[in-house]
Amino acid sequence: MRRSLTKTEIIRRKEDINRIFRDGRSYHMPGMRLISLDNGLGFDRFIIIPAKHYGRAVDRNLLRRRAKEIFRCYDKRISSFEPVEGKGHDLALIVYPGKVSDFSLLESGFIKLLDRTSLR
Repeated sequence: MRRSLTKTEIIRRKEDINRIFRDGRSYHMPGMRLISLDNGLGFDRFIIIPAKHYGRAVDRNLLRRRAKEIFRCYDKRISSFEPVEGKGHDLALIVYPGKVSDFSLLESGFIKLLDRTSLR
């Protein structure tokens, strides 16, 4: 059973990240912002970006692990195992320091933002 995101589901290239920020649609909540862009690949991809001065590396890595797990378990996204021709989204989550202190706040806020993007 798969317990993490695959390499294809994580956005790593600088060109892809710049394209999301340049052309994507932004959704806001207190403490976080989600930018969504259609990618046409047939599956969803994701990147988490802690804002500048988020905290220690331990805190940033914990945030990344938690956000990836929430994204992996989100039932409305298109997984890479069931590609749908012409669909799929690139998502960038920016989390600001001090507003999201525990897992439940991160989870509820992130799921509300994902629902707003209507990944269906």
